[in-house]
Amino acid sequence: MRDFVSHRAQVIPPSGIRKFFDLVLTMQDVISLGVGEPDFSTPWNICESSIYSIEQGVTSYTSNKGLQSLREALSRYLGEHYHLTYNCDNEIIITSGVSEGLDITIRAIVNPGDEVIIAQPSYVSYAPCVTLAGGVPVPVECREIDTFKLNPDALQEKITPRTKALIINFPNNPTGAVMRKEDLGAIADIVTDHDLLLISDEVYAELTYEGKHVATATVKDLWERTITLNGFSKAYAMTGWRVGYVCAPEKLCEAALKIHQYVMLCAPVMGQVAALEALRSAEDEKNRMVNEYRLRRNMFVSGLNRIGLSCHVPEGAFYAFPSVAETGLSEIDFSERLLKEQRVAVVPGSAFGVGGADHLRCAYAVSRKQLTESLGRMETFISGL
Repeated sequence: MRDFVSHRAQVIPPSGIRKFFDLVLTMQDVISLGVGEPDFSTPWNICESSIYSIEQGVTSYTSNKGLQSLREALSRYLGEHYHLTYNCDNEIIITSGVSEGLDITIRAIVNPGDEVIIAQPSYVSYAPCVTLAGGVPVPVECREIDTFKLNPDALQEKITPRTKALIINFPNNPTGAVMRKEDLGAIADIVTDHDLLLISDEVYAELTYEGKHVATATVKDLWERTITLNGFSKAYAMTGWRVGYVCAPEKLCEAALKIHQYVMLCAPVMGQVAALEALRSAEDEKNRMVNEYRLRRNMFVSGLNRIGLSCHVPEGAFYAFPSVAETGLSEIDFSERLLKEQRVAVVPGSAFGVGGADHLRCAYAVSRKQLTESLGRMETFISGL
């Protein structure tokens, strides 16, 4: 029998994150610092709004673009909080999570052979999505010496005549790095000079601890060449609701919508109702969660440095990205042995691409008690090396 699996499906690697967590599921007494998911439950008023809508029979399809009321609320929210201006009628699409938003965005812009530069370390799905669209992912390393920000000179070196777009994610998963306005300004000049498109995944925008998040599309002349991705999963503890959104100039939004129509039709209406309630009434709950993450960050990063794992202070998201270089182990060996010997699950930094070697991604979206216990176990492990 011939091989029916497509070449593109064959060449994309399995997720480096899931490999570890399939193993975790078979073990007892594991503290998991691996999954990028809030440990909080979705605020009750959000859940209640969705439950009530179901009781009222709101269970049908919505417009392909998403609920009009949600798009209107998002347009207002983005304008008030981030000075982003998007028309709710033709520049916003509600998607089934940011992951779908990323997929339809890349497929809407990439032709076979187009190169897409990806600032790495980065979320694991960026490069595979480019490959599945027929494009060529080109990593550019964000180095620790630059506090994992995207260096303009490094970006410049990666651009060729085939370069079509750049994907960035700040606040960053896995490093927690943040790009300020002046940092983005230097990137904007390069993007504009080379007539590139910019895909900016800003799902951690609300989780910015030092100052306020700067929306990429508001910098210089980037609005017309930026596709902004965002969603409700992280800030509102709504990972399972699967509600994200794409914001882009009308022509780009229209192209992404065509693909969305055929692969997803619309995001689940129950989730859209919940997202609308989140924008209306969950600001205090969101701020409470963000403040707790800040406290955990301060405690956990201080602890990592104390036990001998050098770690910069992440300015956003909910990940620490410590170095294991001084231990003499690779990040993969360290992670595997830590899990087997001390029952602490982390993700090897190399799972996130170039720049991740010798590092671990540790999500501090768990209780302070668990963080304290995990630090104790990690210290015991290191002392035994």
